[in-house]
Amino acid sequence: MTPAHTHAPELRAAARHIGRRGFLTATGAAAALAFSVNLPGTAHAAEADARRLTEDPFTLGVASGDPLPGSVLLWTRLAPRPYEPGGGMPRARVQVRWELAHDARFTRVVRRGTATAHPEFDHSLHVEVTGLDTGRGYHYRFRAGDWISPAGRTRTAPAPGARTGGLKLAAVSCQAYHDGYFTAYRHLADEDLDAVFHLGDYLYEYAVNATGGARAYTDRRLPAHFNRETVTLEDYRLRYGLYKSDPDLRAAHAAHPFVVTWDDHETENNYADGTPENVVPPEEFLLRRAAAYRAYWENQPLRVPQRPTGPDMRLYRRLRFGRLAQFDILDTRQYRSDQAYGDGWQTPGPESEDPARTMTGATQERWLLDGWKNSTATWNVLPQQVTFAQRRNVPGPHFKLSMDAWDGYPASRKRVLDGAAAAGVDNLVVLTGDVHVGYAFDLKADFDDPESRTVGTEIVATSIASGKDGADKPANHDDLTRANPHLKFSNGRRGYVTVTLTGEQARADFRTVFAVTTPGAPVTTAASFVTEAGDPGLRPV
Repeated sequence: MTPAHTHAPELRAAARHIGRRGFLTATGAAAALAFSVNLPGTAHAAEADARRLTEDPFTLGVASGDPLPGSVLLWTRLAPRPYEPGGGMPRARVQVRWELAHDARFTRVVRRGTATAHPEFDHSLHVEVTGLDTGRGYHYRFRAGDWISPAGRTRTAPAPGARTGGLKLAAVSCQAYHDGYFTAYRHLADEDLDAVFHLGDYLYEYAVNATGGARAYTDRRLPAHFNRETVTLEDYRLRYGLYKSDPDLRAAHAAHPFVVTWDDHETENNYADGTPENVVPPEEFLLRRAAAYRAYWENQPLRVPQRPTGPDMRLYRRLRFGRLAQFDILDTRQYRSDQAYGDGWQTPGPESEDPARTMTGATQERWLLDGWKNSTATWNVLPQQVTFAQRRNVPGPHFKLSMDAWDGYPASRKRVLDGAAAAGVDNLVVLTGDVHVGYAFDLKADFDDPESRTVGTEIVATSIASGKDGADKPANHDDLTRANPHLKFSNGRRGYVTVTLTGEQARADFRTVFAVTTPGAPVTTAASFVTEAGDPGLRPV
């Protein structure tokens, strides 16, 4: 098959202007809205009286995201019956009120307003509140008719030049609903955090059977339409309804602002730019991608600049927390070169080592390196998706590397590390998801030389549920440890990692639960590491 990115400009242009008849031929009526206009107007739907809602529309909870100095983004979606197409809402606009307060009782409301939930966006709301104090916590909620949403907590970022004493974040990834309960999120909700970084695989496109897969429900049955792979816009919307109905995920969103980026499963396993996993016409995959991107934006606390246009969505962006930290959030799916030699573990060769290969695309790479040149932060943090450090599968000369990770794009990785060095980035921390294992890596100037200079740190968050219960010692632990001396830790249980930044050091605590196939497991700290400012390299504590 000809890679879709070969004809990407033409296909994307056609996708944005495709007629309804052509769209229905490709993927079916449920996805038609993927190419409708991006900002609904009053002519698109009548208005419904929120007072006529007879069921709680806030079943999917609330969320906030992308904190800025003096500004927060608030999210909710009206869905009284989230397992049904359209969430059980009428095909009409609904006015929703929102409030932001200093206190949990909402006796000191500082901002309030009204926003419109449009059926074109599946009645999701993205409310940008500005003019707030910097570096301050707030409480928020929504009202639709007589219904009041759960309350959420959020906070603004510090002022740009503020000397922030400390910042605590969590990194999470990979939450396959069918692999188990989101127990780790319940514990995450109780952590004292400034933000949560979700590093991808927020949902999975795979079928979920009537008993919820490994959850093995005995008290209820899921509708049959979940028991198929997501392809259309309706499929993806319904799947978000299933995932966001999980009470532990709702609790985590309500407790902390999230900063999200995707990996592959929000669309399709191991896709690369416009090239799908399986052999399908490229225009058909771009239609699927447009549906997936549309549903992603609708269901995440993202700001207006991230709203997609057809099959394109600018997800990479930059956040700053005073002078302490700069976060450059990457998208390593939408612009990458197709995987070399397939997308599994392969022997590297001329194709994977081609200097022209890119993980980020040229525009995003230039944006990243220019952002580092202008950074005045103590810590430059790179939240992204797939393993950045070299990860040989066995010791000795006959090793293989993952072609889906940065190992399949070594020239791209070198340009990033060289750019960090040229920009004078002394304290680089890469945050990673994807692999369902917690890792701690030293980043080396030359991974083939264990004695080469350490130039940064990579902290890999294990999965929330993907991979089911896992094990403390992954099956390939011994081989990976011997083959990669810069690997300082691995653990295959489910959970998350917290990272505490101060002016002096960064500390990572790997938090794990022993089971997700049954609910309610306690959380423990599997290991902790620190790296000192100005002296990269991990040491256990």
